[in-house]
Amino acid sequence: MISTYEVIETNKMIDEARLDVRTITMGISLLDCIDSDINIVNEKIYNKITTCAKDLVKTGEEIEAKYGVPIVNKRISVTPVALVGGAACRNEEDFVSIAKTLDKAAKAVGVNFIGGYSALVSKGMTPAEELLIRSIPVALSSTERVCSSVNVGSTKTGINMDAVKLMGEIIKECAYLTRDEESVACSKLVVFCNAPDDNPFMAGAFHGVTEADAIINVGVSGPGVVKRALEKVRGENFEVLCETIKRTAFKVTRVGQLVAQEASERLGIPFGIVDLSLAPTPAIGDSVAEILEEIGLESVGAPGTTAALALLNDQVKKGGVMASSYVGGLSGAFIPVSEDQGMIDAVNRNALTLEKLEAMTCVCSVGLDMIAVPGSTTAATLSGIIADEAAIGMINQKTTAVRLIPAYGKSIGDSVQYGGLFGYAPVMPVNPYACDDFINRGGRIPAPIHSFKN
Repeated sequence: MISTYEVIETNKMIDEARLDVRTITMGISLLDCIDSDINIVNEKIYNKITTCAKDLVKTGEEIEAKYGVPIVNKRISVTPVALVGGAACRNEEDFVSIAKTLDKAAKAVGVNFIGGYSALVSKGMTPAEELLIRSIPVALSSTERVCSSVNVGSTKTGINMDAVKLMGEIIKECAYLTRDEESVACSKLVVFCNAPDDNPFMAGAFHGVTEADAIINVGVSGPGVVKRALEKVRGENFEVLCETIKRTAFKVTRVGQLVAQEASERLGIPFGIVDLSLAPTPAIGDSVAEILEEIGLESVGAPGTTAALALLNDQVKKGGVMASSYVGGLSGAFIPVSEDQGMIDAVNRNALTLEKLEAMTCVCSVGLDMIAVPGSTTAATLSGIIADEAAIGMINQKTTAVRLIPAYGKSIGDSVQYGGLFGYAPVMPVNPYACDDFINRGGRIPAPIHSFKN
């Protein structure tokens, strides 16, 4: 039961602290769309998505009206397309045709993004998976709503350095093909290590092969709510600080649980998970960086930043798991530069560097996210950054990811401007020394010894 007090408190969080449900994401399995004929595959994919998700947007809007909770995005994730198209796709153009079908279906049902143009290659690549990866630049530059992800490593299998090298090249090509649009294709491409298969957040979302035919996942966000709560305990000790974060995370997750259950019941589709991620937006007061500064830092990036982020991430998870039996996805704190005004300000005042962001990813929920680097950054350097981040994930048994934007034609001091959810990002400096000989070795970095726990 939800008490009158809880309803009033939730309304205050919505009105005063920018609480929202960031996304309702319907996961849809496309395994039954597999066929040897690419035309039949595309027809089946379009028909299944438009049938399963025909009421998704309407249902989200009805729940918004009923509870007064903003639901910002309605999205779809699908089975990794490398698996779906493997039997039919003979070349890159065949895979691109699937991307265009996904885009067409997303527009037909009214969702803002569709994820799952993906390949899972942590140990090796099949010919179909390599074809999909090589098709990513054209696929993302010729569609509007399709998002892509590639998992290049895991704790159990190690890091596929052939895939890491290839992804550096792919990111560069994405930047070039959308050079007239601020290299926007790069903002829709994530490179993972230890990718979860129940992640509703774009651009890395896809529907795992272990999932049901269709599920409803909800991603909740509330950095503004957490910051507002911490303002009331300014100067208190760490025990009070932690308890405040946990209690706030509990309340935010309960809102997500309510919305998820309602959507599941209305659509007749099983409930999957609630992802409680403190995912910022460019809006003032909706910043993870500002939470860290409220904890006691003069600026994010200052000494103590990694410790403060570790504390925040852990308490968010502890509060969330008390509120729902099915907390999953990435749940914790995101630190995307372009989507967080506090992070942007810290970069502009030279308080936050790429190296400090990498250190922060050791303790947060994801990785180097929405970071613009000079367009002259080489593919090998991009691959080196991916390899570093994958190593953090592999050794620490956690999900890490990279979403880099080598902004074509831009250098330090410039910025990329996207507007909306993606915001804008100052171009950050990258270490100028090369790692080509390391990246060009090829093969696989072995899994760490603790991978043999079973």
